[in-house]
Amino acid sequence: MSYGDPRFDRRYAREYEGQYGSGNQINIGLLVRLIPILFGVCAVGFTMVRGCQQGPFGRVQIVAMKPAQEAKLGMQAFQEVLSEARVIKRGPAVDKVREIAKRLIRATGNESFQKLIGTSMPEFQWELEVVDDRQVNAFCLPGGKIVVYTAILPVAETDAGLATVIGHEIAHALAHHGAERMAQQQMVQIGLTSASFSMGDMDYRKRQQLLQVLNAGAKFGILSYSRKHESEADHMGLLLMAAAGYDPRESIRFWERMSSATGSGSAPPEFMSTHPNHKTRVHDLTRWLPEAEPLYQNSESKSKTQVLPHFR
Repeated sequence: MSYGDPRFDRRYAREYEGQYGSGNQINIGLLVRLIPILFGVCAVGFTMVRGCQQGPFGRVQIVAMKPAQEAKLGMQAFQEVLSEARVIKRGPAVDKVREIAKRLIRATGNESFQKLIGTSMPEFQWELEVVDDRQVNAFCLPGGKIVVYTAILPVAETDAGLATVIGHEIAHALAHHGAERMAQQQMVQIGLTSASFSMGDMDYRKRQQLLQVLNAGAKFGILSYSRKHESEADHMGLLLMAAAGYDPRESIRFWERMSSATGSGSAPPEFMSTHPNHKTRVHDLTRWLPEAEPLYQNSESKSKTQVLPHFR
């Protein structure tokens, strides 16, 4: 028999099937494994196309919801926080916090600031409340809902220090970081679910081990993404405070004080944290100062750095 002889082809096919099984069986088994992955790829692709938009500093970002949806969730969270909080309405410290926030909000319309960021600023219904709490923290929810805890004031120490904090938090909202993180988590969950279904016939123990590895990879991927958001908010916040007339060099002094106040002895390694460590932040802020200085020098109302009023 020679190559090309029909008898050779039939014999070869029988021997191949005897050694490797039916080609149809192989294809069907492979197809069964691929179907969940293909569905997952399509779902991730749909999420990316639907949520794709221009992000800060020229990067492309994927978001999971529209601005109106963000604002609605932000308002709900804002109301929940305030319903359980001791809100402070009056006093010199509260007045100063409101003044700083208003200047920062007004600076979001600064054309030079917007040009450096590379995107137009969303229109928010801004609100701010000061809450008596021991948390050394502040935040700005989607839609422009700001909460400043009184415990952050001694660490901020000055109006420029507090502008560093509030500017950073406002930047998160302006950059739609919440909607972007939600989109990433959705895509990760789709990928993990697809992988789980594609391993349906795998040994249970091996399957769990593989899923644990995938989950760990997804976790550190999300952490890395969160650190990028924090760094981006630092960058945007620095430019915003400068445009509002607050000395951007004070941001470095604030993070040095924050490092002393919180300590770093028990902090996890940076790659396991949602935030850059303080040294990284100071290094990056120093690197961005040449961008911020002209905004500060050209600001219509430069502020001489002043110590904040005592809350009590």
